Amino acid sequence: MARIEFRNVSKKFGEVIVIPGMDLDIADGEFVALLGPSGCGKSTSLLMLAGIYRPSGGELRFDGQVVNDVEAKDRNVGIVFQSYALYPHMTVRENLLFPLRFKKTPRDEALRRMNAAAQLVQINELLGRRPSQLSGGQQQRVALARALIKEPHLLLLDEPLSNLDATLRLSMRTEIKSLQRQLGITTILVTHDQIEATTMANRIICMRAGRIEQVGTPKDLYHRPASLFVAGFIGSPPINLVPGTGGNGGFHVGPLVFPGQGISGAAVLGLRPEHLQMADKGIAGRISQIEPMGREILYVVNTDIGDIRVLEQGSDVVHAIGESTSIGFTPSDSLLFDAASERLIPGVTIRLSA
Repeated sequence: MARIEFRNVSKKFGEVIVIPGMDLDIADGEFVALLGPSGCGKSTSLLMLAGIYRPSGGELRFDGQVVNDVEAKDRNVGIVFQSYALYPHMTVRENLLFPLRFKKTPRDEALRRMNAAAQLVQINELLGRRPSQLSGGQQQRVALARALIKEPHLLLLDEPLSNLDATLRLSMRTEIKSLQRQLGITTILVTHDQIEATTMANRIICMRAGRIEQVGTPKDLYHRPASLFVAGFIGSPPINLVPGTGGNGGFHVGPLVFPGQGISGAAVLGLRPEHLQMADKGIAGRISQIEPMGREILYVVNTDIGDIRVLEQGSDVVHAIGESTSIGFTPSDSLLFDAASERLIPGVTIRLSA
């Protein structure tokens, strides 16, 4: 398999700097996700790994060897694109065998690999069909098999599930993760979907404007986001962000004061909806909106510090629009960010007044 290193890797298109300088290590056999919004540089990073783009600066290393100038065909990389990129005039069998032509693989060996890859992703019965005769999920499996038939050292997945319906996306997430664990291939997933990243990858690289915001496990990014950007990007429904000012032993938001030590200047309080609950005392407000979400109910509560989203477990709506309520939370679930740097202030918790 492959150990991947970015050493101050940059990429420019003309005068436009897409990635100013990236440093990153990906372990042999690891499954990581490059997560971020459109235009953050995640796909550019993946295409540099594939050999389609050449870095403008720095060093890209596979197992310690610099590959900046190594052609894509010589990198032993498998890639699955969002569009699947299957040849429409070829059968599934011909699509699978196509990558082995360039390697001049003996026919017996090529057929062995084709059958093994087809069996691995369960498309044995589809080998005689053309892409137009396949469903979206079947095309996805063919694209995955075609990437795996090369027995690559590195597998790259570029938004591979975005064209599938919700149910199929769920099952394919499970299958791809299981397959990666079985084969032990170093795998990099590019996605803007936080659910895909957190459910499939062992480690997430969250990107913003060509830079890495935070690297960590899904649990790290959820419980201790390093910045306001990460806090807002990870979690659904999105985190409540309440701006205020620290000083005099507390965090001041409008007419309310939350006790807390070590706070000064402008700051932003982060409270995830699922960490809040309706309580007998706390932040007073009135329910203005109710959104049933199946197993959960999302309430929007109008308060003196703005609209606050509260997510409660259960399928039954137990509160009503216009109802007065109070919102409580546990201090350890609070997150405080410096407003100027947008970075997490470590070791600080906010609590409700006694």
